[in-house]
Amino acid sequence: MLTLVPVIALGIGLAVAIRSSAMHHGLSQGRLEATLIAQTAVEPDFGARPLSQGLSREERSITARLVDRAVAGHHILRVRLRDLAGNVVFSDDPSERADAGDNEEALRAAHGTTVAHLTHLNSDDDDGGSVGPASIEVYLPLVAGRPARRIGVLELYLPYAPIAAEVQTELQVLYLALALGLAALYIALFVITLSVTRRLRQQVASNAFLARHDALTELPNRAMFLERAQGAVEAARRSQRASTIAIIDLDRFKEINDTLGHATGDELLTMLAKRLAAQMRPEDTIGRLGGDEFGLILTDAPDPAHALERLRELIHSEIEVRGLSLSVEPSIGYVVARDGTISVETLMQRADVAMYEAKEQHSGPVEYRPELDRYAAADIALMSQLRAAIPAGQLVLHYQPQIDTTTGAVRAVEALVRWQHPEHGLLAPGRFLPMAEHTDLIDQITDWVLDTAVEDVAAFATRGTPLSVAVNASARSILRTEFATKVLATLERYGMSPERLIVEVTETALLTDPQRAAEVLSLLAAAGVRLSIDDFGAGHTSLGYLSALPVNELKIDRSFVTDLDESSAHAAIVRSVIELGHNLSMRVVAEGIETAAVLAQLTELSCDLAQGYLIARPMTVEALSDFIDGQSDDRLTPSEPATTPN
Repeated sequence: MLTLVPVIALGIGLAVAIRSSAMHHGLSQGRLEATLIAQTAVEPDFGARPLSQGLSREERSITARLVDRAVAGHHILRVRLRDLAGNVVFSDDPSERADAGDNEEALRAAHGTTVAHLTHLNSDDDDGGSVGPASIEVYLPLVAGRPARRIGVLELYLPYAPIAAEVQTELQVLYLALALGLAALYIALFVITLSVTRRLRQQVASNAFLARHDALTELPNRAMFLERAQGAVEAARRSQRASTIAIIDLDRFKEINDTLGHATGDELLTMLAKRLAAQMRPEDTIGRLGGDEFGLILTDAPDPAHALERLRELIHSEIEVRGLSLSVEPSIGYVVARDGTISVETLMQRADVAMYEAKEQHSGPVEYRPELDRYAAADIALMSQLRAAIPAGQLVLHYQPQIDTTTGAVRAVEALVRWQHPEHGLLAPGRFLPMAEHTDLIDQITDWVLDTAVEDVAAFATRGTPLSVAVNASARSILRTEFATKVLATLERYGMSPERLIVEVTETALLTDPQRAAEVLSLLAAAGVRLSIDDFGAGHTSLGYLSALPVNELKIDRSFVTDLDESSAHAAIVRSVIELGHNLSMRVVAEGIETAAVLAQLTELSCDLAQGYLIARPMTVEALSDFIDGQSDDRLTPSEPATTPN
């Protein structure tokens, strides 16, 4: 109905406009007829003499014959000739006074303007006679003589009825076309409005659904999950029915995304969601909290540990995705709300703490207990803040120099990340990296450290101080094929030679998935990037495996270096590592040097590079520049890459 109102209003407006246009068309037709009469029947028979001098006998006779024929045939209702002053000098009605004039329209015509309007015959008479038929009253200038000039004004009254009939016929056709067009417009608008309304309703319904559900899995999202968790807590408060809140995180799911693509990862999540939802009782809730993390609410479950273990086995069992049999290991932490006195936020934090414990133990579901608070709520909150800190630019790099034990020259620096927290100040990596390593945050941090370190060291090279930089890579990083691609792209972006980058990995990281680690490290080594095994001696690396890897450098674990001058056992281990490294054509670095005695002994054992507080503490890039500038020129020898073993 609302659509019909503007259509009717449009129709009325168009009808008025069409009628007005038709009236103007009628007047235009009257002007054309009057002009044709003047040019063919009047002006050719008149000379250049102004009509104010009166008509000659011949002119009057010719005009009278024209008038008799035209008026008698009803082609013209009235004819007058006026001079340029507007005075009537001839009329088809002999009874009119010869000086009846001073007519405004006639004066306008005398100045060259043709005037036409609708009227009725005799409507301007003052004798009270009856009004005549509708007519078009036309005043047009008469032009005659050679050269042509205006001699007077021709006043004609043309019958409007024939023109009106023609206009009416045209109007009927136009009104019919307008009616049909408006009807079609209304139907089209009605259909469009109906379609748009249906789409809007569908969109509103979809938006309402998406506001409370995950777009990928269609499970309840975090907002809806928290609402239901709140309801479960309140139910526990009212009825003393215990509710279990669990958090499920999929270990190494990101590796599936990285190696098989996000489409495969999304499909895996969707299929897992359906598998889990099928196991839920009507009173239970399974939701997706984000990424590869799910939330679970079990209402009044008699044995939550048993129920969660069954779900863990269900998740861990193989699932076929795009022809591939995939299996993921879940970490499940849970907390039981028995009396409803603890807030949902606290329960979620406790379930999160238990989940991190399960992730570290690689065990079954773990129930929260107070002694697990080494993953305190503050630490969980810190991880949430860290996710925002990376794009906010709160991370900073410090660099610790590595010197040649023989010459004292700065050969390389190790990039060490710090977090300039807006409330807690500068945080050391031990405060946030261990927890970050269990999430995808470690990948984001590694990428940021790599980009920043390469940019900073490339800037040193442009100032004539070529340095090598060591960047630590997590186990997650070296198991991603795209990590090698990202490293090489970063080097190319800043124009830094691959030999100037040292990627440090721990023995533990190498043993997580030796085959895949070897593949990624081989890609980097083939491009010229140097590889170092960090904390060597603290792990259990097979010597055969070590010799097969494209490693350039061994970095002795600090636990053996710190008391080297006091422990003969540690001295023997350090000596063995140095000899092993040199026999495999690797460079050896000792870190954790805090005394001159330790540095002297390492020099005696032919250790290649030394790093520690004795030499310099980690410092900002600006402080590093000052530190290097403070060294003598002969000590700034560039680092030569070690030979990669065959």
